[in-house]
Amino acid sequence: MAADIDLEQKPLVMLFSASEQPEVELSIVMPCLNEAETLAICIAKAQHSLRALNIPGEVIIADNGSTDGSQMIAAEMGARVIAVEAKGYGNALMGGIASAYGKYIIMGDSDNSYDFAELQPFIEQLQSGYDLVMGNRFKGQIKSGAMPVLHKYVGNPILTGIGNLFFRNSPCGDFHCGLRGFRKDRVMKLGLQTTGMEFASEMVVKAKLHHLRIAEVPVTLWPDGRSRPPHLRS
Repeated sequence: MAADIDLEQKPLVMLFSASEQPEVELSIVMPCLNEAETLAICIAKAQHSLRALNIPGEVIIADNGSTDGSQMIAAEMGARVIAVEAKGYGNALMGGIASAYGKYIIMGDSDNSYDFAELQPFIEQLQSGYDLVMGNRFKGQIKSGAMPVLHKYVGNPILTGIGNLFFRNSPCGDFHCGLRGFRKDRVMKLGLQTTGMEFASEMVVKAKLHHLRIAEVPVTLWPDGRSRPPHLRS
């Protein structure tokens, strides 16, 4: 998956106390629940992107109660760990987003299914003035075994089609892609409140209702690197 990333590189960012407000342009936020197998490589790739793009940034791990040592892995690599007690994908992300220092935020799963080393297209669109930049797996690549057949050919196309039917002129061809970037100030005003996986759809729908500028970029979905079943339930 992309170029080899050196896990032994020194952390790109420092840990900040709650009273500090560092100058950060980009926060990379990953929800986490027992992702010890893949978390280190995801953080390393995210830090690689910040170095390659020469952007002052931070990596935030929004931990939802991991019991496998994920928090320690993240802290040792220089990521900022935010403990989110309320369970659920949406809750974890809302906690991470609210705590982010960055003007821009890129969110993505910490299971190594998205390549955090390739974030330049998102940053280019955000810096050009877009409020929300969606990844599109169908315009990019879906590697063999990365997405269940039911999701690839039925679930995602139908739900995306319904979303675009009710919210016309949306450029989103993949409502449920987990890799996306946005301006923090714009998204914080949307009043997002769904606590589970539906958080992904709520963000797109409310962004459209609030007339945010939306773009999309092709991304690649890889098979996740976990040995356990995913949290997602069809």
